[in-house]
Amino acid sequence: MTELDTLTALFSALGADTDARDWAESEAEEGLPQLARYRLLRTVWQDVDAWSTAAPQWVDSYRADGAAAGAVARALTAGLTPEDLGTLAREIARETAFGVLHALAAPSDGSLPAEIEARLPGWRLAELDAEGAPTGRHLDALHEDFAELEPKGITP
Repeated sequence: MTELDTLTALFSALGADTDARDWAESEAEEGLPQLARYRLLRTVWQDVDAWSTAAPQWVDSYRADGAAAGAVARALTAGLTPEDLGTLAREIARETAFGVLHALAAPSDGSLPAEIEARLPGWRLAELDAEGAPTGRHLDALHEDFAELEPKGITP
C-alpha cells in the first residue's frame, strides 16, 4: 500500500468520502497537514452538530439546571420545540466556531489601536504525530475549509 493509498484510507475513515483522494493528494504532493486539518474540522463540526442532534437531551438538562434554565423554559412556553432550540443553538455554535477559526488566522481584528495589536502575541495550531511529537507543520486558515466540510443533510 502506498502513502497515498494509506492517506486516502484514513481520510475515508474520517468521512471524506468522494473527496478523500483529493485531500490525500494535497497532503502527499504539497506536504500540507491535510489529515490533521480535516480531523480538526470534522471534530468541530461534530460538536456544532451535537447542538441540533442532541437537542432533546440538552434541552431537558438545561430545563432542570443551569444558567440558561429560565431562557429555555420561556422559549418552550412560547411554543418553541427542542428541535427549534437545537437549530438555533447549532447556528450560534457554527458562527462561533467560524469566528474562532478565523481569529486563529487573523488575530488582529482592529478593535485595538494598531500600535497595541502589533505588540500582542498571536497563536497557531501545530500538527502532532501519532506519538504526540510536533511535526513542524502548522494548520493555517482553517476557516477557509470550515463551510466546505459542513456535514451534508444536517444543515437546517
